[in-house]
Amino acid sequence: MNHYSVAIVGGGQAGLSMSYCLKERGINHIIFEKHEVGYAWRFKRWDAFCLVTPNWQCRLPGYPYAGSDPHGFMQKDEIVNYVRSYATAFDPPLKEGVEVSSVRKTESERFELTTSIGTYTADQVVIAVGGYHLPKVPRIAERLPESIAQIHSSEYKNSQSLPDGEILVVGTGQSGCQIAEDLHLAGRKVHLSVGSAPRSPRRYRGKDVVDWLDQMGYYDLSIEEHPQKEKVRAKANHYLTGRDGGREIDLRQFALEGMQLYGRLKTIRNSKLEFVDDLRQNLDQADAVAESIKRTIDTFIEKNNISAPTEAPYHPVWQPETAKTECELVNISTVIWCTGYKSDFSWIEIPVFNGKGYPGHDRGVTPVAGLYFLGLPWLHTWGSGRFSGIANDANYLADYIVARTKVSSANAWSVVNEFLLGS
Repeated sequence: MNHYSVAIVGGGQAGLSMSYCLKERGINHIIFEKHEVGYAWRFKRWDAFCLVTPNWQCRLPGYPYAGSDPHGFMQKDEIVNYVRSYATAFDPPLKEGVEVSSVRKTESERFELTTSIGTYTADQVVIAVGGYHLPKVPRIAERLPESIAQIHSSEYKNSQSLPDGEILVVGTGQSGCQIAEDLHLAGRKVHLSVGSAPRSPRRYRGKDVVDWLDQMGYYDLSIEEHPQKEKVRAKANHYLTGRDGGREIDLRQFALEGMQLYGRLKTIRNSKLEFVDDLRQNLDQADAVAESIKRTIDTFIEKNNISAPTEAPYHPVWQPETAKTECELVNISTVIWCTGYKSDFSWIEIPVFNGKGYPGHDRGVTPVAGLYFLGLPWLHTWGSGRFSGIANDANYLADYIVARTKVSSANAWSVVNEFLLGS
C-alpha cells in the first residue's frame, strides 16, 4: 500500500505538472506536499505582488491561461487560484500537509521516503521543491540594534504592517526593487542599498519585451547553448514589474522622487550604516543591460524586416552627484533584507550534489538511476523554474520515466524467463 512507481516530493507548479504528465501516461504515483498547494505564493509574497511575465506565459501542462487578459499580470490571489484550480482540474494523487524528512536508496535499489505519516517506497523519485528554501540574511544583520525591526523579503506584506519610521531595503533584485516601490508608493521614506542586479525594459518598440524575446526564441535557449552556461543559474533576475499593467523600474526616477539611494551595504558601526562607493557604477551597469536588450531587439527587427515604431534613446533622469556612503541609524525603524534564498537538500541522502550543494543532473536526470529534479531555475531553459517552461521539462522527464519503467519491466521478465527456462 505504501509503494508507488513514482513518488513526487513537492506539490507546487512543478510537482503538479509532473503528476499531470505521469497521470496522462498511466504511471502510478503519489505527491507529497509539505504545506498546501499554492502555499509559497500565498504566504511568502507581499500583498501587492504580481507576475513580472505576461499571463500568456502561464502554460502548465494541459492548463494554459484562459482568462480575459493574456497580456496582463496576475496578482497574488489570482496566481494562488490558478495553481489551486490546476490541481482541482485533474485530481492528482496529492497528500497535503505531509513533510518528507529523508530520501535514500535501499539495498534493493528502491527509494525509501521517510514522511510525517510513515515510510513509503518508490521505484523512481522526482524532487520538485524548487531551489529557494531558506531565506538568506547576511551576518552583518547581527550588528543592528535590537530596537530596529528586521525581516526578510519573504515576510514583508505591506507598509502598514511595519513600524513607523524610515525603512532600509537591502538588495535590488526583483523583490528588493518591487518592495522599495511598494513602500515608496505608500508614502514611506525609503533608503535603498543598490546592488549589481540588472534591469530590463518593460515595453520597447510597440511590444512587451517578453513578447519580443519569445519571438526571438530566447525562451527556447537551453543552458548548454547559453553563452554563460551553468553560471547563469547564479545570476540575479532582471528587475521590472507587472504592477498596474506593467512598467519599468527606474531607480533613478525613485531618487528624483525622494528615495535615498546608496551603493552596497559595507558595514554597520557607531550607529551608522556605511556603504560601498559603487552606486553610480551599479546604476550604469543596470542601464547598460537594459540597453543591450534593446539593441538585440533592434537587430532582430532589422534582420527580419519587421515594421515596428522607433523610440528615442534612453537618457538617465538622475545621477548621484556626490558619493553618499553613510546613513545615520537614528531615523530607521525597519530593515528589509532582500538578499535571496539558499537551497537546502540536506534531507536527500543520496550522493548527487556538488560542492555547493547543487544536484548534478542533465536536464533533471541525475547520475543515480531513477532520481530526478524538476522546477529548478535554468534546469534546462529560462522558463524551467517558471510557469512558462515547466511543461516541456515535465513532459521530458515523464517520457524518460516511462522508458525506464519499460526497460525495468523487460529486465524483470527476462529474469523470470531465465528462471522458468532453467527450471
